[in-house]
Amino acid sequence: MGMGARPQTAGTAGCSHPCRPHHCLCTRPLVLLRSGVTLIRSDLERRRLRGVRGPGASRGGGGPGADSPPRRCQGAGSPGSPGPVRPPAVKHPRSGAAPESGSCQRGERRAMASLLCNARIQLTDTLEQMQQGTLMRKVKSKSWKKQRFFKLQDDCMTIWYQSKRTGKTESAFSISDVETVREGHQSEVLQSLAEEFPPERCFTIVFYGRRGNLDLIAGSAEEAQCWVQGLRQLIEVATTMDQREKIDQWIRDWFQKADKNKDGRMNFKEVQRLLKMMNVDMNEDHALRLFQDADKSESGTLEGEEFVLFYKALTQREEVLSLFQEFSEDGKKLTLLELVDFLRQEQLEDEGTEEMAMELIDKYEPSETARARHVLSADGFLMYLCSPEGSIFNPQHRALWQDMNQPLCHYFISSSHNTYLIEDQLRGQSSIEGYIRALKRGCRCLEVDCWDGPNGEPMVYHGHTFTSKIPFREVVSTLGKYAFKASDYPVILSLENHCSMEQQEVLAQQLKDILGEQLLTTTIDGHVPSHLPSPEELKHKILLKGKKIGRLEDTLDGPGDEVPDVSDDDNGAEAEEERRRAKKDKETLAQALSDCVIYCKNVSFRGFQEARSHSRPSEISSLSEAKARKLIRDAGNEFVRHNAWQLTRIYPSGMRTDSSNYSPQEMWNAGCQIVALNFQTAGTEMDLCDGLFSQNGCCGYVLKPPFMRDEETLFNPSDPSSREGPGPITLTIQVISGQQLPKVANSKDGAIIDPLVRVEIHGVPADQAHQETKYIENNGFNPRWDETLQFQLHVPELALVRFVVEDYDKTSRNDFVGQFTLAFANIKPGYRHIHLLSKDGTSIPPSSLFVHIRITEPPVPEQD
Repeated sequence: MGMGARPQTAGTAGCSHPCRPHHCLCTRPLVLLRSGVTLIRSDLERRRLRGVRGPGASRGGGGPGADSPPRRCQGAGSPGSPGPVRPPAVKHPRSGAAPESGSCQRGERRAMASLLCNARIQLTDTLEQMQQGTLMRKVKSKSWKKQRFFKLQDDCMTIWYQSKRTGKTESAFSISDVETVREGHQSEVLQSLAEEFPPERCFTIVFYGRRGNLDLIAGSAEEAQCWVQGLRQLIEVATTMDQREKIDQWIRDWFQKADKNKDGRMNFKEVQRLLKMMNVDMNEDHALRLFQDADKSESGTLEGEEFVLFYKALTQREEVLSLFQEFSEDGKKLTLLELVDFLRQEQLEDEGTEEMAMELIDKYEPSETARARHVLSADGFLMYLCSPEGSIFNPQHRALWQDMNQPLCHYFISSSHNTYLIEDQLRGQSSIEGYIRALKRGCRCLEVDCWDGPNGEPMVYHGHTFTSKIPFREVVSTLGKYAFKASDYPVILSLENHCSMEQQEVLAQQLKDILGEQLLTTTIDGHVPSHLPSPEELKHKILLKGKKIGRLEDTLDGPGDEVPDVSDDDNGAEAEEERRRAKKDKETLAQALSDCVIYCKNVSFRGFQEARSHSRPSEISSLSEAKARKLIRDAGNEFVRHNAWQLTRIYPSGMRTDSSNYSPQEMWNAGCQIVALNFQTAGTEMDLCDGLFSQNGCCGYVLKPPFMRDEETLFNPSDPSSREGPGPITLTIQVISGQQLPKVANSKDGAIIDPLVRVEIHGVPADQAHQETKYIENNGFNPRWDETLQFQLHVPELALVRFVVEDYDKTSRNDFVGQFTLAFANIKPGYRHIHLLSKDGTSIPPSSLFVHIRITEPPVPEQD
């Protein structure tokens, strides 16, 4: 914000909770937190089973026996939990004695573990074996294979592992960070070890975002299967937790983090440590007063319900309570009609509002009595506001909601550049993981650079650089396996062909053999198309984009040795030029590979007039970002018209050796469909890409506005008045508050952020804008801004709105904290939560912003 930025005083305490994407829980009053009491008390019971008592703990009271029925999981395991448990042959680090063996130990472990797991987790033998721990090899390369001891923590939601040699805990990760588990040799590293280790012993743990995968080799197939099945069970639980279960987990996590000496109680020093961890800079006297108010037993520590009381005092959401009381006659509940009034007046829900109100009460009201009376408590109201229905992103637009029967050129298509790279394009690693990650994000256009390889096998890498190489065969196999896991709609494989004629034949054969019927080798109806087919017509098909000998009709007539004739409609000079090009292509391009190119024939761009004179929708031009910018500047309307009937691909400048990205927005403004970005590089550009394609079922296709699908359109992105329709829309955003914002990466211990919010509009040049709030000093826990920002949108159909939270720094550049980006068309008006994402696009629960959105459309002119 600069030196002139204005600080604002921190407000009272706010929100904290761990949630997955779009399911912010925020804070709840006391009635919702009673469950946390039993969780914390169960933690004490677990300690009694182990013979551990904290100061003041009650004596006696053995735990349940081995045959007790399973109970729910408590206690968070983390690197800071009681000392690491080593393999059975190693002495226990706390007791100094070797662990017991036999049925007594197994029975005690079953009793303890049954206390500690989530209610929906049945403690099977598999999970108990994971809790005992397993020695496995962690693999980074063919030569780097180290033994590590892996263990599932008592909370059933955390895995930690330690070095066998040093016994030092190296790392830990949460189950909620794991996307999936792959069995067998499904990474380059494990494939390189295929002769040494059978696939039954190998598996890969895949994390969300750009975090590297974890390749492991178990000692036996049985051990590998135990971890694969156990992890999959826990991932299923983590991704399907309801809001109350997430609250329970949140309470356990924070209590355990604060309970440094692990005695099941919190003294004031531990409370102060907790506040620092939660990004709260609170006056010590005020913190002590809250602590003493909650310490009903006057023991000098907080335990059980006392911790819940302290939590309640910390996490009041006054802004939400005021809103609730504004619509509640008695200030204690919302009747069905009062909730309907709120939905209509503030949230602007206009269809089926009474039915919606009933559904919200049934879904989010925690009290059975209130549900039976069809009323919503303050707890339920907050749960609704923090739910998907209360998100800024229209939940109906998360699903597939657009017409998928338009020609391909009528859609923006999620597209990747140098897909095989997971780092920079000079020395970075080439990996099939780049393809897997892109496809799982809904990417529908992938790039593959092919070069001659040893033993007649084409290789994929960035030519004339030091990047590593992967066999083309592996890329095609990966494509066949993952192409349609995230989306049913067609994938375009952009082939950069640098191979000899001999290895081009290999390329064609591998494409056909591996992909089979997935590879499109003829037109949909067997005829030359007058327009491109639709995504619906091309479902589950892979289209090859590349050079082609002659024209599409020549392929449909069948392969031949003659250079194709040109039609009588072509003038002499153009006919001769086309014949010359076809002859040259035939000398450098294998016919078998050419025949695989159907709807995406690469052609050089020689101007809009020449393209239109040929009128071949199955051709595509690739333009550098600089060339595209010049066309937008010099002939914006012609470019939009061209993109209404033919595909255009844009790629980054070759000078971007660090794999940085250009802004895709200016290309989308001209209707360019295939705007290729370096998916491996996080930043604003990829935020915009994710923001645009997070709608419509994340299928990788977004329908362009009507005025960009008309071949005779007058629209020019440089002149917003050329858009037909009403005048500019006013977007008013009241930034109210933030909830438990994360600390800045690599910040010092005890550092607390000074957050500000910047709202950016990305769209046509006339709409490009940004505004900021003041910064709040020393409060990342529950900052209050209560500031209003306003924007004029001349072409709202193309606008993306990006919310960015930064840590203000008066002496250097602000630090990134979190962001969320979405298309303006997907914004819901009213009081909404914005669930923030990290720099690499993954969720960072429980971080969120609370805002009010108002959209004002221009008045409709009166009819004469």
